[in-house]
Amino acid sequence: QVQLVESGGGLVQPGGSLRLSCAASRSIFSRYATGWYREAPGKQRELVASISSDGSTMYEDSVKGRFAISRVNAENTVYLQMNNLRPEDTAVYYCRIFLWWGQGTQVTVSS
Repeated sequence: QVQLVESGGGLVQPGGSLRLSCAASRSIFSRYATGWYREAPGKQRELVASISSDGSTMYEDSVKGRFAISRVNAENTVYLQMNNLRPEDTAVYYCRIFLWWGQGTQVTVSS
């Protein structure tokens, strides 16, 4: 069993930045790919960024060039740096690794 805890969400103005963190209860990120997902009201949960066990990354088209996923194995933590945020980025953001999900952190982009 693995517990994932997200943090770093909040309210930010358009154009602002946030860094989300996903901390695992044990060392696992180097063994499996990790994904950041988001779920906006009335929409399906979608994958926005992922990092594989070997460190390769992928991004959903709308966040390319604005979001960056990274991993610090020694901290058992995966990050999502989000820059130039837009109102349409408003959602609950979740991290997932293998079968486990975090509880989510709310990101609201509004003036």
